[in-house]
Amino acid sequence: MNKYFLLLILSIYATSNFAQTKILFDATKAETANNADWVVDADQFNLGYHPNPYVGGNEANAQRFPTPDQSGITAGTSQDYWEGGISAWGVDAAKLGYIVETLPYTGQITYGDANNDQDLSNYDVFVVCEPNILFTADEKTAMMNFVQNGGGLFMISDHDNSDRNGDGADSVEIWNEFMQTNSVQTNPFGISFDYASFNDDTSNMANLPMDPILHGPYGDVTSVEFYAGTSMTLDTNSNPSLKAVVYSSGSSNTGNTGVLCAYATYGNGKVVALGDSSPADDGSGDPHDHLYDGWIADANGNHERLIMNATVWLATHDVNAINQDEIASNYQVNFSLNQVGVQGNTQGNLKLVVSNLLGQEIFADNMMLGKSENIHLQANNLYFYRLLRNNRPIKTGKFVLETAK
Repeated sequence: MNKYFLLLILSIYATSNFAQTKILFDATKAETANNADWVVDADQFNLGYHPNPYVGGNEANAQRFPTPDQSGITAGTSQDYWEGGISAWGVDAAKLGYIVETLPYTGQITYGDANNDQDLSNYDVFVVCEPNILFTADEKTAMMNFVQNGGGLFMISDHDNSDRNGDGADSVEIWNEFMQTNSVQTNPFGISFDYASFNDDTSNMANLPMDPILHGPYGDVTSVEFYAGTSMTLDTNSNPSLKAVVYSSGSSNTGNTGVLCAYATYGNGKVVALGDSSPADDGSGDPHDHLYDGWIADANGNHERLIMNATVWLATHDVNAINQDEIASNYQVNFSLNQVGVQGNTQGNLKLVVSNLLGQEIFADNMMLGKSENIHLQANNLYFYRLLRNNRPIKTGKFVLETAK
């Protein structure tokens, strides 16, 4: 058997200073206006009045920390653990060990502001699902700097004339204006959302056998359904890294038009763009809205695979040294607490939980200092671990099992 060693990807921190991957879902841009509910948590509501006149009354008012607390989420937790139109997305992310937060309507989109606890520099991925208020000049600069410095931005649009809050701007215009008139670079990603509206049930995928979005850890994406969505036109001259992965049913699967989903790198960061909010809709949330289960029911579960593959890609920094070209092999690893930074006197009952990228627990057992346990792992795969003391998490991290050369 080849020798192996554990490559720790993140330093270990106490609960008060998590080094876990953190995902921030935006709720500052009227994402719950009218019949929309693009938040992970919708158990509080505005009762007839809202300080932001473009949001309106009786809409879901997402909190920073979804409730119930995400510490209660396990691999077997139902996707309706939280209430919100995209709560299943948040639950899936939490199952991966990611920290999930919302930027409430009172929050600020900043980058490098030490006075803002929710400054984008504190997060790995920023998800904005169908914004309905234009980004300010400062917000656009912050988002561009976030991506340029290693952040992952997930941009979701909707169809033309989808101005849900009546302020004169819809998500197509908002995203295009962000990319065309920011202070950092014009057309940085090479993406332009089309002013269109159509339904489509497509299996027209790009022929990219090793693609991390189409063939990622959640499985192969074989179909996508749009309900009143829009497409994109790509400019690979502006960004040579840009790739289309999903095309409309009437388009070529090698061109730059009729694109439904695309992704690119920019600076040290990454972006993913999707032309419809319907695939992210899980059918739960504000009971005043008409929501539909596009997450699992539509396209036979392909939407969950597409969006979660994309989320993992955005959240995974290149330093993780995962080699997707290698065939993973099973290894019996002698795992001890000192490998996750636990030394000295540690009081209380300790439990180690190791999960794979799908959120499946592959090991969960009590551990003692000076003792080790055998865990079956695959080489070059990313794993997450949580160390609990008296059933409360005290250390978290992620690692890759690498074989010696």
